[in-house]
Amino acid sequence: MRSRPFLLYMVGIAFFCAMDAIMKALVSTNPAVVATFWRYVAALVFILPFWWREGRPRLRCDMAAPHLLRGALIATAAFLFFWSLSVLPLAEAVTFAFVAPLLIPPLAALFLGERMDAKSLAAILLGFVGVLVAVGTDPTAIAHARLLGVVAVLGSAAAYAGSIILMRARAAVDGPSVVSLLGAIVPAIFLLPFVLLLPEGRVPPPSDWPLLAGAGLTGALALQFIARAYARAEAQQLAPFEYTALFWAALFGWLFFAEPLSSRTLAGASLIIAACLWQARRAQLPAPSSPAS
Repeated sequence: MRSRPFLLYMVGIAFFCAMDAIMKALVSTNPAVVATFWRYVAALVFILPFWWREGRPRLRCDMAAPHLLRGALIATAAFLFFWSLSVLPLAEAVTFAFVAPLLIPPLAALFLGERMDAKSLAAILLGFVGVLVAVGTDPTAIAHARLLGVVAVLGSAAAYAGSIILMRARAAVDGPSVVSLLGAIVPAIFLLPFVLLLPEGRVPPPSDWPLLAGAGLTGALALQFIARAYARAEAQQLAPFEYTALFWAALFGWLFFAEPLSSRTLAGASLIIAACLWQARRAQLPAPSSPAS
């Protein structure tokens, strides 16, 4: 069933948003680099059983270069985004991160040879309109956003888009379990020296360990679902479904951080849902052959 990759992707995005909510709590009591590093260590504990269950696929030498680059991008994107959560509301940070879906189609065309699909781009733009509706255009509200936090999120979005392109390139070749496994190991390796340079606070206090376990579990599940989606569908086809994060970010922000839910957010979410339903319906129709199906 052609719609299944979209369902996998949306579930993965929901788990990622749950992880973001947990990380927002962690970075309020720990340095962002420490919380990010230990989040990947915790994720590895939960990813290893997936890898073992799939027959322990070999890690080959030819995987090194693309996964080292992907790991560097993941570590950069994660650190910048999780740091931004210490100065921005969850829904606001996620909203600014929606620059990433707009970058994915041209990057996929440039590096993966995917044909630019006008209707996929239209679905992405419709979803982005929904984001703008949800955020609003009040210049006063924008001016009060913390500039460094916004810059960090935009940098994170660019690095995230690059990591998604590399995930799409490797998911069908290496398999979801290997992509997920290396997606935890390599970022942790990149972040470790920065953690060791800290004079203190290199390990979160025991009271935060349950949160770390929750971040690791939700992050591991998110990677599994998203890697499986990218093994079955093109990057530009899945890009509009990134916007479903707005719903989850608004919900978790309201539930756990008392961030208000407005009618404007709900209106924007309606447009996002419309874009996703349109894209999912198109995916069920017969499609012309493409380099990656």
